[in-house]
Amino acid sequence: EIIKSIFFSGIMAAEDIESILFQHAKAWAKLDPNVATASHVENLISRAKQHDDSAASVEELRSYFPTNQEPPHPRIGFGTAGLRGRMQPGPVGMNDLVVIQTAQGLAQDILRHNTDGKPLKAVVAYDHRCHGTFDLSSKNFAIYTKLVFESVGITCTLLDGYVATPILAFAVTNINAEVGIMVTASHNPKQDDGYKVYWSDGCQIRSPIDERIASSIVEEGNLSPWNDYGEQLQELKTKANSNEELIGECYGLSNPAETEKIVKDYFQAIDMSGLVSGEVFEETSISPKIAYTAMHGIGHPFAMKSFQKFNLPPFLPVPSQKDPDPNFSTVPFPNPEEKGALNEATSFAIQNGCEIVLANDPDADRLGVAEFDKESRTWIMFTGDQIGTLLGHYLWNAIGKKSEKPVAMCASTVSSKMLQTMGLMEGFRFEETLTGFKWIGSCALSLQERGYQVLLGYEEAIGFSCGGIIPDKDGISAIGLMATMVHSYYSMGKTLTSKLREIHQKYGEFVSNNGYYQCDDPAIVQRIISGMRNGGRYFEQVGGYSVESVRDLGTPGYDSTQDDKKPTLPTSASSPMVTFRFTNGGVAQFRASGTEPKFKYYIEMKGQPGEEKESVEQRLREMSGVILEHLLEPTKNGLIVPSSL
Repeated sequence: EIIKSIFFSGIMAAEDIESILFQHAKAWAKLDPNVATASHVENLISRAKQHDDSAASVEELRSYFPTNQEPPHPRIGFGTAGLRGRMQPGPVGMNDLVVIQTAQGLAQDILRHNTDGKPLKAVVAYDHRCHGTFDLSSKNFAIYTKLVFESVGITCTLLDGYVATPILAFAVTNINAEVGIMVTASHNPKQDDGYKVYWSDGCQIRSPIDERIASSIVEEGNLSPWNDYGEQLQELKTKANSNEELIGECYGLSNPAETEKIVKDYFQAIDMSGLVSGEVFEETSISPKIAYTAMHGIGHPFAMKSFQKFNLPPFLPVPSQKDPDPNFSTVPFPNPEEKGALNEATSFAIQNGCEIVLANDPDADRLGVAEFDKESRTWIMFTGDQIGTLLGHYLWNAIGKKSEKPVAMCASTVSSKMLQTMGLMEGFRFEETLTGFKWIGSCALSLQERGYQVLLGYEEAIGFSCGGIIPDKDGISAIGLMATMVHSYYSMGKTLTSKLREIHQKYGEFVSNNGYYQCDDPAIVQRIISGMRNGGRYFEQVGGYSVESVRDLGTPGYDSTQDDKKPTLPTSASSPMVTFRFTNGGVAQFRASGTEPKFKYYIEMKGQPGEEKESVEQRLREMSGVILEHLLEPTKNGLIVPSSL
């Protein structure tokens, strides 16, 4: 009633907006089972009303509780794979109440669609992320999820201790669960956490399941906790402190024996996949020395097991980054792709005579690779496309050529076209997918159902799924395979760099210019995309470069290569992607980011076999400038070049 009745000059008065803010925050704190976050919010409300620091308190409250004039108020989005955000109080953060609401909505959706009445199962795992001041942690989020699920009759296996994301994805199908949840923010900064959801096929959730779950979460009956989960957690802790016989890391709720079996089955699946060559690599004078960094994450014990499974000599762990550290003390952005992220590891490698650095991101689903170039005395940081090329070539020659089944590989549409060219020349199937591993994984599953042996699925953001072990990126199996490749090539007197050069000599150089402009106006994005469409008469030339084909994944969609002109990939009105292929071997792709104010471009130039890389790079530079100017008109549209570029 306050919202509807009190306005000043047609605009709600500031004090009344604050009143709504206080009501919103107070209602939240009343539901919040976490004493630390609830009391923090209540103290902010009190200080905002009574003390001299009211302005600062109000500002902090607004950051936790963005408030509309009328409900619903903003809340953290449930989208691609689930949740991800800063650990903080309020509906836009990652906290106990948000996780409970999400788990309740997810559980209700599962129950609603269990039409045959079969017993339902879920599996949950967690990493080491935590926020000490607010008493928030991945572990508690996982425990709350189990409590919610089991309160409505869904049997929930809580994996014991820190578990790498690929193990959780594997566990879903291993125990025939309806759903799997991995509590992690992967390679995000330390203040973040996430809630990643996998469906019964072991693949990340995708449309329409994600929209369905998002709607279920915000149903009125799912926004208030069904039980006093905070009290339940405290009782579990008290019981665990007085009962030394309780096993596991989660006050008797986790299952160490089943966790051990799932991990064992995962590594057995690596054996069954054919990735392990059977060759035992002994340490010799020419053997490469490999340094490994877990980047303060949970990958180290799983990477060790991977090396053992692949019959490899042990790596040298980077001591300062070996153990789980929620503060990520030596690297603020724990993503192997980030500039400078591997500096600690490469310094350690030089001190210890290592030629190779292998890195997992904190939840161990990605793989970074660097090699010391003895000629230039510098480190070469391989891109995701270069790693994908090396893996694809190795897998084809080691496994694919001998496969009794037809072989397939897949990659996201913004990844290099090298695998596509390789497939055309070698005779294996290649399929392109939308960006995001949920699409790569679902494509791999579809290919397997059609009788293909899927050797590789990858994305340029250093995500690789090798051998069909799981339909998701997997830094654990990939690290063992990459190390096997390293030992194999070094035993022949080659390096990864020299092997990559050989591959390009055979198939041609593929060089790319990927980047973005800052743009926070959706109308400008729409204007640019509309300009590319040219009223439905797509360009035959762009700045003098002849267009071979055009694909538009907006609605209704268009693909000039198809007889019916309809694209084979899914289309989207909200996130269109337009692709131009040129007769000179160039490919240019454009899309707006779904999560950031960025308009992204991906431009790649294919060289002819034997053409020098420098020549291809020069052609790419010349073409990129022309295409970006003609299609995006950056100055006219007010696009901003980021300072980091």
